[in-house]
Amino acid sequence: MLYEALDATNSTKEKGEALARYFRDASSADLAWAVFVLTGRRLRRPLSGYDLRDWASAFTGLPGWLIEESYHVVGDLGETLALLCSRGGDRPDPGADSLASFIEREVVPLASLPAEGQRAIVERWWREFDEATCFVAHKLVTGEFRVGVSATLATRALGEAIGQSPQVMAHRLMGTWEPTETFGEQLRAADEGRAERSRPYPFYLASQLDSAPASLGDREAWQVEWKWDGIRAQVIVRGGNVYAWSRGEELVTERFPEVTAAARALPDGTVLDGELVVLVGDVVQPFSVLQTRIGRKTLSPQLLRTAPAVFLAFDLIEVGGEDAREMPLDERRARLEALMPGGGAIRASEVIQAPTWEALAEVREESRARGVEGLMLKRRTSTYRSGRPRGDWWKWKVDPYTMDAVLVYAQAGHGKRAALHTDYTFAVWDGEALVPVAKAYSGLDNDEIARLDAWVRTHTRERFGPVREVEPVHVFELGFEAIQRSTRHKAGIAVRFPRILRWRTDKLVREANTIDDLRRLITAAARENPARKAPEVLPLPSLFDGMDFVDG
Repeated sequence: MLYEALDATNSTKEKGEALARYFRDASSADLAWAVFVLTGRRLRRPLSGYDLRDWASAFTGLPGWLIEESYHVVGDLGETLALLCSRGGDRPDPGADSLASFIEREVVPLASLPAEGQRAIVERWWREFDEATCFVAHKLVTGEFRVGVSATLATRALGEAIGQSPQVMAHRLMGTWEPTETFGEQLRAADEGRAERSRPYPFYLASQLDSAPASLGDREAWQVEWKWDGIRAQVIVRGGNVYAWSRGEELVTERFPEVTAAARALPDGTVLDGELVVLVGDVVQPFSVLQTRIGRKTLSPQLLRTAPAVFLAFDLIEVGGEDAREMPLDERRARLEALMPGGGAIRASEVIQAPTWEALAEVREESRARGVEGLMLKRRTSTYRSGRPRGDWWKWKVDPYTMDAVLVYAQAGHGKRAALHTDYTFAVWDGEALVPVAKAYSGLDNDEIARLDAWVRTHTRERFGPVREVEPVHVFELGFEAIQRSTRHKAGIAVRFPRILRWRTDKLVREANTIDDLRRLITAAARENPARKAPEVLPLPSLFDGMDFVDG
């Protein structure tokens, strides 16, 4: 079983070899489904975790609370139920029940069955399958198939098995496709250099610049742009149609009709890379204003007027239907500018003309006032690559906002961190009370995580299911990208992208920040650019679940 081979090793090399072996030998139908699952795509979820817990309780005779506690210890529902419920010693004969036939015969139909029919099928699995097969079946029906394989590793192994470059395979896997036998055959086909009309290219992502920019060498060798705070996207014009894809591979064409209309004026066979933002006058609005666009099923005329979207194009990756990614950036940029009108809903992103690194550092100080996150540095000779290769594209972000906050709650993580408390809630002072203001999951090293986990276990005040209230004695410095008022949060404040910068063992709890400190920070942020709106933070709608709005 492929899962067991992947689970048996932490070696990326060995995982890649196991994947390549499977891809070479699999039928086209099995290949398509395996790639679908391993690259993070999901079926319509036919069962809820709550139903599975209830059925497991009845099947095993164990109380629901014990199953819940077992889940919090194990950290993975599929594994927990496999350990508790599996009664069989055999697994399906791989020759008689391939991955494709199992999914198409047993998993996909679950969504259309009544609860009694669903339960009957799941209980049959528990009676007949061994633990490993039960676990895989659980992961397929819950849509959370994580086996320590990244989409990049799966794509690279697929290319090795088929004899194509990873770049070609990554492009074939972009956009919307169905895991059919026909698609599996298309994956194995010779590269004709032609993509389906709607298919985007893999995105080229920048790395964080942690050293002085002067270490990059000659300033003139680098193109510099603003790092916009919007949705990274590609706009595609092919076959007389327009498609807009987010970096999270969501088709968002209908969400931005003014951009779609502007794109129709571009030559056929054009693909642009850029950022979707809301632009009022010449001022880019906060990301939360953009959320009002994606948070509505219907875009009213008033919303289109008050939150007008613009696509700021910074790269041209297809010209006249031909892949332009191997052209140097300078040439791609020149062709991009030749296509762009002076204004409208699609326009070229500004290139910054500061002559020296020192002058550029001064320009960077304007970032917050402009509503951007800093600067992008791109080598003028760079080709357009995929993923996050280091060396040619860098993001030089402004320093984050910071606050000192007190740890008040801790919860175990998931997957490899299921046995450790790695999800933390932090609070600041509101008079004599501590009010939660942020959750953070990253920023500590492994030694710090182990130390804090041991402390949490021995200093828990109260437990609320998986959440532990701890003694408020530890102060942490948190970094975040933006702050604003929000009626959805108890503290009346929301911060964006919070993460731990350091454990402040040098600070007393009473020295942590107050809610008034954060309110003053909101006022100061608004004063930097009064033309920027600051609406309440809105939740992302389920329509866009999985869309990736993070740094690119």
